Amino acid sequence: MSQIDSEYDFYPTRINSKSKIIPRTDPVVYSGSFSSLTEKQENFFKKNGYLIFDNLFSSKEVSILLDEIKSLSKDNSKKEFPQFILEETKKDVRSIFEIHRLSKLFGRLCRDKRIVDVAQHLLGSKVYIHQSRVNLKPGFDGKEFYWHSDFETWHSEDGMPNMRAVSCSISLTKNYEFNGPLMVIPGSHDEFVSCSGTTPDQHYKQSLKRQEVGTPDKKILEKMVEKGGIVSAKGDAGSVIFFDCNIMHGSNGNISPYPRSNVFFVFNSVQNQLTAPFCGLDPRPDYIGSREFSSLENVENFLQ
Repeated sequence: MSQIDSEYDFYPTRINSKSKIIPRTDPVVYSGSFSSLTEKQENFFKKNGYLIFDNLFSSKEVSILLDEIKSLSKDNSKKEFPQFILEETKKDVRSIFEIHRLSKLFGRLCRDKRIVDVAQHLLGSKVYIHQSRVNLKPGFDGKEFYWHSDFETWHSEDGMPNMRAVSCSISLTKNYEFNGPLMVIPGSHDEFVSCSGTTPDQHYKQSLKRQEVGTPDKKILEKMVEKGGIVSAKGDAGSVIFFDCNIMHGSNGNISPYPRSNVFFVFNSVQNQLTAPFCGLDPRPDYIGSREFSSLENVENFLQ
């Protein structure tokens, strides 16, 4: 499928008083010359919208990455950077955006062939980083992320024209069922939920802490869960989940003693470059939605 003309919007959202379902017109897996997945893995992703790799990264690699995050999150001189999103208490770091540019280590991690090759296979092209971030959920105080489709926001607020992006979440701590792991609704990626309301100017300043605009109607969520259920992406540190840009996902708050840390890389096809935001406002800052479209050159291992 060719790239959609930016003047035509197949996925209008935030223009009606009620949420509604719009059929997906984009492929889930794009054809290309990349062959990193088996037929079984590809078919599973097509049907369910996600794919999990257990222990893709070693405990040594995870330990090095986690040390880097701890160092960054404890650096008070950086907490004033716009890339650092603090919890509502303003005490703990909730997220660090543009992590692949703030850290050379994570700059190499996003090019590690173990994840880049999978993204290229799913998207059928070379890829670039649309967004990178680390999400931290400290024990007892980590807040929830409400149900949402990333594409709905990226389309409306960043100008991403097509569903040709995939997220990769690498677990840096063990994800239990009780410390706020990522939850997905299998099969929900096949339908686009057009959300109600309108987008406030500079909406990202609020939505990165608590999202309200761009969230689906509860009745639609109920129907999606009745059809596909909910899968909790539990796993050891070093496990990785890839999930489609349009899949409904979220996570509970963390009131357990166990912190949860994950790094996210959003791979977008170089053939799906951003246009003007479909909400009609100015684009979000580059550290949230990058407009640097150079393709990634992968490395065998980020530590080498």
